[in-house]
Amino acid sequence: MSGPDASGAYDDHEDDGGPDHGDEPGRGPGRPPRIPMPRASVEDNGLPLPAPPPPERPVFEHPVLKSLLGAWALAACSAEEATAVEEHLGSCGACADEARRLREAVGLLQRPESLDLDPGLRTRVLETCLERRPPRIPVPEWAAAYDAETARLDALLQDFGDAEWHAPVRLRWFHGDEATTRRTTVAGVIAHLLSVDGLVAVALGLDDPLGDVPSARPTPAERTEAFWRASHFPPTRAVRAPWREQSHNLVRTVSFTGGGGGRMPIPYGDFDLPLHDAMLDRAFECWVHAEDIADAVDYPFDPPSPRHLHRMIDLAARMLPTALAHRRQAGLAAPAHHRHLVAAGEPGRSLRLEIEGSGGGEWLIPLDSPAAKGSAEHEVAHVALDGVEFCRLAAGHVPPQEAAAGQVGDREAIRDVLFAAASLSRM
Repeated sequence: MSGPDASGAYDDHEDDGGPDHGDEPGRGPGRPPRIPMPRASVEDNGLPLPAPPPPERPVFEHPVLKSLLGAWALAACSAEEATAVEEHLGSCGACADEARRLREAVGLLQRPESLDLDPGLRTRVLETCLERRPPRIPVPEWAAAYDAETARLDALLQDFGDAEWHAPVRLRWFHGDEATTRRTTVAGVIAHLLSVDGLVAVALGLDDPLGDVPSARPTPAERTEAFWRASHFPPTRAVRAPWREQSHNLVRTVSFTGGGGGRMPIPYGDFDLPLHDAMLDRAFECWVHAEDIADAVDYPFDPPSPRHLHRMIDLAARMLPTALAHRRQAGLAAPAHHRHLVAAGEPGRSLRLEIEGSGGGEWLIPLDSPAAKGSAEHEVAHVALDGVEFCRLAAGHVPPQEAAAGQVGDREAIRDVLFAAASLSRM
């Protein structure tokens, strides 16, 4: 039998095989025993533990609350700070006015539209600046093609590895009526450009890339051969640095000379060219050999811009009468139509050279004298060629017989002019 003990708890032992419920109210047969209450703690004398005290709210002085107004307007305050500021605004008119102004300012900063810049803005700004304020030392127009073509070739060479630098390249040009070739490498082509550009560099007072290396004659071919012979080993990628530096120095120097320096004679050994034509000549050869290099390593390479291509074509067209006269003196072209040459400045028989496509135009080529004047009234033949095709003909890369030309008129005159164009080429 069990009953309540001194502490009021119950002992649930069974006696004689059956429970004894005693005087417990509400407990019937088969019900589980009541769960006893926990014993009272000795330490708290049976009383419940007191609730923890609430955390003390921080107290902010007026200067602190005023300094928090900017952060509150930007929603950058903590919860306690925001509550304190908002309560303060209800009792401080000056701070409330300041908070309102700050909130309005924040609203102006948060525009609904996108703040991303127009992608074309930078280009438009640069174009406008360059139009209003050109470079302090602008590159002369007659040197711009050289500047552009050397930059394009340098970009082509930038990622070349050793295999590309030693890739075989065959230089091609015409000598007389025969096609001529010379085998070299990509590095050898850059050495060739370095040597021939040195003709212009020396005339401008810059260092000669050949240094003390002697050459039999100051012609492009002799200078190149002398440079190649002086190299103990075939040229390597190391030749790019001096070529690049020399091209930069040439552009910088001719820019300082201004427009008046373009008439300075540049000796090529067998002939002279004024500086403005020599720079075009070097631009033309740079492009031609860049194409040779690109073909050797199977890289794409575009022709020059139409503006620069037109200048190169114009130079070749202006050189045709002299080339035709030299071929006539060598017995490679038909003699002049008249017994005596046409006087300088007088109109004579002419061929109309029509260049189609990029950089195109029309030129009247005097046939009987280099000093004669081209005349539409004395036109005896008409040749039409694509601009790039004509340049490749002048570079010796297209045989005159295979030039895709539209031809009308005097066949002999047409043949002489096409072969004269090919004779402009050289190594």
